[in-house]
Amino acid sequence: MEINLPPYEIKLREQNGRRQIFDFLRRRYVSLTPEEWVRQHFVHFLIEHKGYPKGLLANEVELRVGEKKLRCDSLLYNKVLQPQMIIEYKAPHIEITQRVFDQITAYNFLLHVDYLIISNGLQHYCCRMNYEKNNWEFLQEIPNYEVIVKNEK
Repeated sequence: MEINLPPYEIKLREQNGRRQIFDFLRRRYVSLTPEEWVRQHFVHFLIEHKGYPKGLLANEVELRVGEKKLRCDSLLYNKVLQPQMIIEYKAPHIEITQRVFDQITAYNFLLHVDYLIISNGLQHYCCRMNYEKNNWEFLQEIPNYEVIVKNEK
């Protein structure tokens, strides 16, 4: 699958006729779907190229709103383990539309983070939240971790 992210040393296996990819954050093999392919490449990109600490990232984080369960694709926590960034992935063939932004915005109503990222592996969008003006600013690129730490509230 061609995507717009740097390569890394991928660990694949086949089990019970299904292809799996190793998720080093969850420390286990997971089903290899197009979305998972994007997630694994993006997380490695953040760690290896943008300086994000592996220990502050988590994949498939469950959120609860009453009886309803939501699942964030990835979260970045700050040093006191409060969510700081939500990352939403789509398969490369899925277009990033307003509906995808609505989805990540719904998660942010619960988490109130500083940054939102959406990627389908081909296009990547990063927004920095401005809660005083009740809007967000699209950034030209994914910030390095040191920029995020410097901008913490």
